[in-house]
Amino acid sequence: MVDIKLIRTETAYVKAAVRKKGLDLDDTIDRLLQVDTERRAFGSALDAKKAEQNAVSKKLPVLRKNGEDVTDLMARMKTLAAEIKQDDARLAEIEEEYQQLLCCLPNLPDDDLEAGGKENNKPVRFFGEQPVFDFQPKNHVELCESLGLIDYERGAKIAGNGSWIYRGMGARLEWALLNYFITEHINDGYELILPPHMLGYTCGYVAGQFPKFTDEVYWIANPTSNDKRFLLPTAETALVNLHRNEILSADELPKKYIAYTPCYRREAGSYRSEERGMIRGHQFNKVEMVQYTAPDQSDKAFEELVGKAERLLQKLGLHYRLSKLAAADCSFSMARTYDVEVWIPSMGIYKEVSSASNARDYQARRGNIKMRGADGKLQLVHTLNASGLATSRVLPAIVEQFQNADGSVTVPEALRPFMGGVEKITKA
Repeated sequence: MVDIKLIRTETAYVKAAVRKKGLDLDDTIDRLLQVDTERRAFGSALDAKKAEQNAVSKKLPVLRKNGEDVTDLMARMKTLAAEIKQDDARLAEIEEEYQQLLCCLPNLPDDDLEAGGKENNKPVRFFGEQPVFDFQPKNHVELCESLGLIDYERGAKIAGNGSWIYRGMGARLEWALLNYFITEHINDGYELILPPHMLGYTCGYVAGQFPKFTDEVYWIANPTSNDKRFLLPTAETALVNLHRNEILSADELPKKYIAYTPCYRREAGSYRSEERGMIRGHQFNKVEMVQYTAPDQSDKAFEELVGKAERLLQKLGLHYRLSKLAAADCSFSMARTYDVEVWIPSMGIYKEVSSASNARDYQARRGNIKMRGADGKLQLVHTLNASGLATSRVLPAIVEQFQNADGSVTVPEALRPFMGGVEKITKA
């Protein structure tokens, strides 16, 4: 969440930064400041009453021992106890409104980001050239069906629209991608994590997805208890909670994690022509990268994550572009984001396969994740994440960019060690 001290001292700046994300929350910020003032004043008065109560409680035994009359003090204690009970309840109400208002504010975008949405995203660089075919190319749905890689019909039959089944060489190609990604990350010093897929509410809160986006995940309720979990929409949600309520030492940073999980998305499943096949679905596989860093190493870590995502595509030989997102196209909890977007020839568009994002201290403030510097002082860490990568768009890009005139698909060299040396996928 946003630092309340910044909101108090730089109110105009905060309001302008929020508007860059396409949100008009001026009234919310004004109300937050009012509640914050009331909360601090009320809390101070309550603390004074509790201090008086403690002082009198210590004094009473001494007075009784000396045989002094404590009738008036006892009456005062009774009145004080009732006031404190009432004030505690009122302070809890004030605190609840304060937290709700604070949670409404998105992470502030970095100053160098353009205001607005997708229309203001800027390409940073391109890799390779768009493939040119001397034959009539097919789209990935045709190729995957003709080669027996994906069974869309039976996927929809058993799980509904927006679902598919990997089969045969398609399953092997998917698994090769995941193994390739994981191997590359481990070689770069990242620790592999296999987290739970069902998480508690606090995980979504710390990640910045809740309370605003609670309706965009799949919830699982236990019929025999009040226990409730949600299916993770991305492994980031789990990884940024690993060190919740912990104090890390400066010499153990940065912490670098990767995790493989399926990702579950309720909002997915659009059936527009540009999202046919595997481009958008309710469940897809992804390897996620997360870093915890000291604030002064945050920008360096961001560049590392962007570079790693790019190198994965470069070694595959895929044409892509890197785009810097405008403020309103960055997610709610992120201060900056670069998208790595792969070229899908049949659609004539680039589709995102990795979002590299820096949350700065937004998630760490929610999760109370701090570091102790060499000087002994505590400060919030920075958290960053990037997909490395999502396979549901990489696989379609591979089959389309590397298709051949005879309907076969050439396997990228980087994947062949994970496919038993197979160089080309042909019709069975």
